Amino acid sequence: QVQLVESGGGLVQAGGSLRLSCEASGGTFSSYTMGWFRQAPGKEREFVAGIIRSGGRTSYAESVKGRFSISRDNAKNTVYLQMTRLKPEDTAVYYCAVGLAQTTAVINIARWFDYWGQGTQVTVSS
Repeated sequence: QVQLVESGGGLVQAGGSLRLSCEASGGTFSSYTMGWFRQAPGKEREFVAGIIRSGGRTSYAESVKGRFSISRDNAKNTVYLQMTRLKPEDTAVYYCAVGLAQTTAVINIARWFDYWGQGTQVTVSS
């Protein structure tokens, strides 16, 4: 079983930046595809960004392309989400997720992922 713990959320003004971290334990981190999702009140959980095990391929939702960047440090069992030029519509609970199946492409569907963190709140004020 894999445990995920997110951190780095908070309150920021529009145009600001935050970096989220997600540390994994209980598995072979370097073998997993990692993803970030978010869920705003009254909305479904949506894909934000993902990165395959080697870090060589990433994928982003159209709404965050050019503003967010996902990366991973396999030595630290940690995946990051650097968020810049934040907008009020980025306000949500952000979740880290791990997919155990081997893949060469990032899967952006929530049900494909096997384990989830508890989430971290990001609030962007206007």
